[in-house]
Amino acid sequence: MKIAIVEDERLFRDVLHKACAADLGHEVVGEAGTGREALLVVPSAHPDLLVLDIHLPDMDGFEVLRSVRRKRALLKTLVISSFFDDYLLCRIERADVQGFIDKSTNTVSELSLAIAAIERGSTYFPMPFMEACRAHSRNPVAFDKVLTDREQTILSLVGEPLSDAKIAAQLQVSPETVEKHRFNIMRKLGLRSRAESARFARRCGLKRPPVAQRPRPAP
Repeated sequence: MKIAIVEDERLFRDVLHKACAADLGHEVVGEAGTGREALLVVPSAHPDLLVLDIHLPDMDGFEVLRSVRRKRALLKTLVISSFFDDYLLCRIERADVQGFIDKSTNTVSELSLAIAAIERGSTYFPMPFMEACRAHSRNPVAFDKVLTDREQTILSLVGEPLSDAKIAAQLQVSPETVEKHRFNIMRKLGLRSRAESARFARRCGLKRPPVAQRPRPAP
């Protein structure tokens, strides 16, 4: 296969390159360390498989994938991440990708298994991910099952944390509308306070601290 790699950590990108090329005998046709680089590199490289870190310093990896797939709708994709939570699990399921690797727990040999499975036309999702998917599917009050898209957006902003007035200004609605949504969210999820709502947003991954920008070496 022709493989493009999008990963902002240079050391891990080299590990990916070696696993794809030296270990499995595929051709790495493009590499990128940011989302903006990926939007330039991936379409011109015409890969069969995109290995994509979804936590990039400048863009959301799923937005990169959506943009690339506007021209390559059937592009196979292996998503990699340093963690997964309920929200990420939902996004991976909706993105119709062929595999997932957790950088914190999976090994290079599992990465090789994932790439080999995708080459065969199969998929690869590690056991902890599949167990989390099954638990999520059995949970009747999972946030994505009981909250509308607008309510999920508001809950994520509560996790910032932002006041009702600031959320209203950002969404261009009235503070009263935000307050009504917020109370509906609390009722649906059994939450008792704004602080508890903010903690829930962070715990399920609707709100995550921003990626720290790494200092660049002096020229």
